[in-house]
Amino acid sequence: ITGFQVLWELPRFVKIVEVGPRDGLQNEKSTVPASVKIELIHKLVASGLSVVEATSFVSPKWVPQVIT
Repeated sequence: ITGFQVLWELPRFVKIVEVGPRDGLQNEKSTVPASVKIELIHKLVASGLSVVEATSFVSPKWVPQVIT
């Protein structure tokens, strides 16, 4: 396959994994309430995303935004 062919041969399947609730909210200066996180996750799923990573198991000591 040449470089030119790669540009025109698109994959038949693309997997989109949304990580905003997990990674994006960790960058907020203040803690986001659980109810807001839940609403965000519900809206992402309702938009058609089949994979949404909601949280990570880290210590609130190191990432205080995950406390809720």
